[in-house]
Amino acid sequence: MFHLVLYHPEIPHNTGAAGRLAVATGSRLHLIRPLGFSLDEKHVRRCGLDYWQHVDLHEWASLEELQATAAPSSRFWLFSTKAGECLWDAPLRDGDYFVFGPETRGLPASLLRRNAASALRIPMPGEHARSLNLSTSAAIVLYEGMRRLHSPVTA
Repeated sequence: MFHLVLYHPEIPHNTGAAGRLAVATGSRLHLIRPLGFSLDEKHVRRCGLDYWQHVDLHEWASLEELQATAAPSSRFWLFSTKAGECLWDAPLRDGDYFVFGPETRGLPASLLRRNAASALRIPMPGEHARSLNLSTSAAIVLYEGMRRLHSPVTA
């Protein structure tokens, strides 16, 4: 199982989409407070539709709190357009945590500096693209992880 971590998410629609994605991929969704919205907001539930009740959802006061509860062998991959290493080159494995920052500013530079060896970027060869939507990025990463594990994906 993979772990999808949203660090200080701001947009309820993206969190709802991430919840649906977590259900579809058998992943766990972790939300790091503060959240820019209430989980009771209709936009979260609307995007999650009838999936929300099935989301394996965990909320945390901080990323450090989540890391302290994870198994010692757990790996946390931080995603940023500013990272040097490409997702395609990372040795993903079952149980990995995929951490994404807030939609408007991404993960803090200090966090990326402290974890430079585990910071990854999604390749974007298009010359006019500077970033991708949060839920789109999460989908790319989760499905790449599943592809590498050769998990059966049914239609």
